[in-house]
Amino acid sequence: MKPRPFGYTRPESVAEALAALAAPDVEAKVLAGGQSLVPLMSIRLAWPDLLVDINRLTELSYVMVTDGYVRVGAVARHAEVLASPAAAAAQPLLRKALRFVAHPAIRNRGTTVGSIVHADPAGEMPAVLAVLAGTVCVASLAGLRSIPAEDFFLGPLESAVQPGEIATEVRFPVLAGPAVGTGFAEVSRRRGDYAVCGVAVTAWLAPDGRIGGGKAAYLSVGPSPVVLDLTEAVAGAAADAVSFPAAASLARARLEPRSDLHATAGYRRQLAAVLTERALVEALAEARETAAA
Repeated sequence: MKPRPFGYTRPESVAEALAALAAPDVEAKVLAGGQSLVPLMSIRLAWPDLLVDINRLTELSYVMVTDGYVRVGAVARHAEVLASPAAAAAQPLLRKALRFVAHPAIRNRGTTVGSIVHADPAGEMPAVLAVLAGTVCVASLAGLRSIPAEDFFLGPLESAVQPGEIATEVRFPVLAGPAVGTGFAEVSRRRGDYAVCGVAVTAWLAPDGRIGGGKAAYLSVGPSPVVLDLTEAVAGAAADAVSFPAAASLARARLEPRSDLHATAGYRRQLAAVLTERALVEALAEARETAAA
C-alpha cells in the first residue's frame, strides 16, 4: 500500500515547527527518524494531513550529561546515544538496551525520543524510561512542560504528547549512587525483531553489601511498560547469588500478559520470570563493580 496524500514542511526553527503543528483544522505529525511513523502511514494506520520534518532543528540534536541526567534531544539518533561514552558511563542501561533496538540501519536513522513518543509496548526505550523514572520535555506555543514517565504512557502507541506539541528532549537519570547497577534482557524470534518479552532492571546494594532493592520494567507484557518493585523479593539477599527465584516468582505472579500470534500468555509469563533473574544478576554484578571502584 501507499500512504494517503499529505502535506510536508521542513521548518528551520522550533518556533516555526510549533506554528505548523498548531495550524487549525490540520492533523499534523512530527517527523524525526520516521522509522515507526512512515511504515504506519504506508499501511494507512496513520494518515496525517501534514508532516512537520524537524531534521533541520540542529539545536535538538544532542546527547549530553548534565544536572544529574543524560539528556537526549529530539533529533539525536539511536546510534549517537549508543556511541556516546559519556552517556554510557553515566547511565549504562541506555547502551545495554539500545543494542537490542532493531538493526544498525534503523538505529542510524531512528531517534530515541521518537521511539519513546511512539509508545510501542514492545519498544526497549519506553521500558528504560519507565524503570529509570525519567522525564519527557515537550514544547508548544503555550510554553514548556515536563511529563514524568509514570504519566507519559497512556496505552499502546499512545503517549501524553498532545496535538500541537513537540517532545524536544528526554531526560534519563544517571546512576543514583556508587552501589547501583542495571541489567537488560529480552527474547525475540530473531535478533532485531520486536521482543516477545523483555525486562530492564535497576538494583542497588545496602551498606552491608547485601541487596538493598530492585526495580524492573517489562516490555511486550502489557499495553505500556509495566513496572514492578522487586525489593520485597530480593532485599537482604546475597548480592553475588547466581539465581533469584523469589524475584522470578514475583514477576510470574504479578504480570498479566496476553496471548497473541507470537506467544501465549503463559509463555510470556515464564519468559518474564527467567529474564528477571538474568537481568537482576547483571545489575547486581555492575552494582558490586561500582561499589568496589
